[in-house]
Amino acid sequence: MKPAFSVLFFTVTSGIGYGLLIWLVLTHLMTSGDFGITHFMIVGFIGLTLATLGLLSSTLHLANPKNAWRAFSRFRTSWLSREGVFALVFYPVFLAYALSVYLNNGDATIIVKALGIVSISIALATLICTGMIYASLKPIRQWHNPLVTPLYLSFGLVSGALAYSMLHLALTGSLSWPVSQAFLVLIVISFIAKMLYFNSIGKPDGSTISTATGFSQAQVRLLDAGHNADTFLTKEFVFDAGAIKLLRLRWLMVVLAFIAPILLMLAAHKLNIAPLAYLAMACLCVGLFIERWLFFAEARHVVRLYHGDQQT
Repeated sequence: MKPAFSVLFFTVTSGIGYGLLIWLVLTHLMTSGDFGITHFMIVGFIGLTLATLGLLSSTLHLANPKNAWRAFSRFRTSWLSREGVFALVFYPVFLAYALSVYLNNGDATIIVKALGIVSISIALATLICTGMIYASLKPIRQWHNPLVTPLYLSFGLVSGALAYSMLHLALTGSLSWPVSQAFLVLIVISFIAKMLYFNSIGKPDGSTISTATGFSQAQVRLLDAGHNADTFLTKEFVFDAGAIKLLRLRWLMVVLAFIAPILLMLAAHKLNIAPLAYLAMACLCVGLFIERWLFFAEARHVVRLYHGDQQT
């Protein structure tokens, strides 16, 4: 499929935003917080802004952005609708949680804990629904994969953890070691899952033009595409970046999204060079954008079979 920048920005930025807010609430509930009230509010505002910018950018890919509100009307059957509802409900719950933290001077009272747990649950639900938007699409073999949703969720938690550590360094002068440890564990798990995903989609077990048409006794080939100009389908679903380019980008993504952040964060702690966390975050962000680009560029919709492809 053709990678749209608005969707790439949405999936990466909103993932960082929700991940950052999850770690902010989690550390506050478990350890009474790493920040004072002022710093807590700053980190919360940054996380909420990132999530909001990501969600708003997703509407830019719509043919009629003004009709985006219609996505809320199919909660029972649509993962897109569920994502929109959870994303919208998250705001009043998290703002109520932040206000409770402020009014209680940072103390984790019963009300604060309840609002915090609900906030984390809704943020996780939003990330899961976003992942399921893609994983539920059967016509795209590369997306209809059991690893797609866990990977999307893990990338949100990984990027959010590193963003939290980076902001902790910027505001207090030191890294948050517990969150950094969680980041290292999660990014290793994400790396293993991503390699399993690449191995899975690399298998030639997709539909062919013969199986799609039901003819198995002879080779089937397309004689006429049925149109003499580009259509919406060819513009959005027939996209070829080239096998060599995709392979090179895979290796670049592995280096930037996994290897470099791991080595930089280990060096930040072992060598006591905390500012390396900023470089680790920069590498991770670039790596995630490449990962998202590959996620779309490698997706092959079954409709391509009727435009000349022999296999998805």
